[in-house]
Amino acid sequence: MMVSVRSAAVTGLDVRPVRVEVSITRGTPMIQIVGLAHSAVREGRERIRAAASQLGLHVPGLRITVNLAPADVPKTGAAFDLPITLGILAAAGQVPTAPLERTIVVGELGLDGTLRSIRGALPIALFAATDPTVDRLIVPMPNLREAAASCAVDVQGAESLSGVIEALVQGRPLAGAESVPPAPTIGFARPPDLSSVRGQASAKRALEIAAAGGHNLLLVGSPGCGKTSLARCLPGILPELTIDEAVTVTAIHSVAGLLPDGAGLTRVRPFRAPHHSISEAGLIGGGSVPRPGEASLAHHGVLFLDELPEYGRGALEALRQPLEEGWIRIVRVAGSARFPAEFSLVAAMNPCPCGFAGSRTPCDCPETVVRRYRRRVSGPLIDRIDLHAEVPALDWEDLAGDRTEESTADVRVRVLEARARAAQRSGTSAPTTNARLSPATLDGACRLDRKGRSVMRAAVERLGLSARGYHRTLRVARTIADLASEPIVTEDALIEAIRYRGRPSTPQ
Repeated sequence: MMVSVRSAAVTGLDVRPVRVEVSITRGTPMIQIVGLAHSAVREGRERIRAAASQLGLHVPGLRITVNLAPADVPKTGAAFDLPITLGILAAAGQVPTAPLERTIVVGELGLDGTLRSIRGALPIALFAATDPTVDRLIVPMPNLREAAASCAVDVQGAESLSGVIEALVQGRPLAGAESVPPAPTIGFARPPDLSSVRGQASAKRALEIAAAGGHNLLLVGSPGCGKTSLARCLPGILPELTIDEAVTVTAIHSVAGLLPDGAGLTRVRPFRAPHHSISEAGLIGGGSVPRPGEASLAHHGVLFLDELPEYGRGALEALRQPLEEGWIRIVRVAGSARFPAEFSLVAAMNPCPCGFAGSRTPCDCPETVVRRYRRRVSGPLIDRIDLHAEVPALDWEDLAGDRTEESTADVRVRVLEARARAAQRSGTSAPTTNARLSPATLDGACRLDRKGRSVMRAAVERLGLSARGYHRTLRVARTIADLASEPIVTEDALIEAIRYRGRPSTPQ
């Protein structure tokens, strides 16, 4: 007898439907799994036998062939344990097939028959919601709240294989999301308040502009001046994720296996700060089975690279495409995967190898060494960073003074108002940032008068701005004007934007 159970395979964030076809024939007793199944899928044979034995279920002592169709799509992970088991039991006449006809089934089996969480439950649920032939999705209970965030398909959770079998035999539904106790929304570490950073008014202004327009920011200063503290404050002044953004961010973290059991939607913007020893694959993503890297895990959030020149050249150069286009495509022999990577880059670096050039502490770095240190970061990458801010060493008055610093909440109000003006100007309800304005849209949003054209012409000629640098300067100026509630890009906004542009000068 041959039966078919519906399941799904996740590659990157893309989901492909999979038919688990099971045939039981006379022959040497064995379970043979075919259809480009990786080792974790094939090892499911032992989990299935052990779980069935623990639950008192009978696995036929015949030749069992399991085909995962289409056969040319790679199948990875343990999520096929449950559909394969149900297919075997259905082929043996122990489980009815009718309740499974319009149902997608995924889940990993424990040796005791319990169902364990899988990667990619939310992308599978989003796929199921778009398929008119699917009425139900069965997932392990730990994935129930995550998958239910799709809101457009009947998602049901099960604690164990025996629970699924009882529900199918008795024709009753499994547990729905409403039956699970509410779980707290999953976020990231609470960012520090901006008022905890003393002084640094100019750098804080650059941070506010970066948040309001979604721009990339480079902080340059001596050790201990507050660069890292400033960067960690940025998520706090960004707006909360919208529902659509939260679904995408949660889906990425689901595929990466970073969601804890029982997690709901992630509503706080990600802040990723990888160590400078990270590999290119760790930063961009990769592996034989493509997984998202830090750049994708920072989608709709902040990617912070401290000690920028210490990162590998290959890893930094691989950031060019996501900084420009907002996505990453990983290509392997077995296929390709595409991950979104629309993040705000915040980088920090010292002005020289010893870190004290231009500060009160004497610097003993030769000029040639300083130039070599700065050249570790290529011109094309620097050209993609909109704002370059100097972070000077703090004076005694800043460190010990009793002046009240502006809080995160105060700055966030201005950031939200500036983003609202940008959204209103674009004529769409979807969130938008000036950093993502296309050149065609930019012409209308940043139309310059005679004085403005004169200022930009001088900047292009004196600073040698590239076409990319010219457009990025205009976007920053548009954000500065939005913060000032100016309907047009003023001369003052342009001048301030130009001041933030370019590679930091090398001390003489």
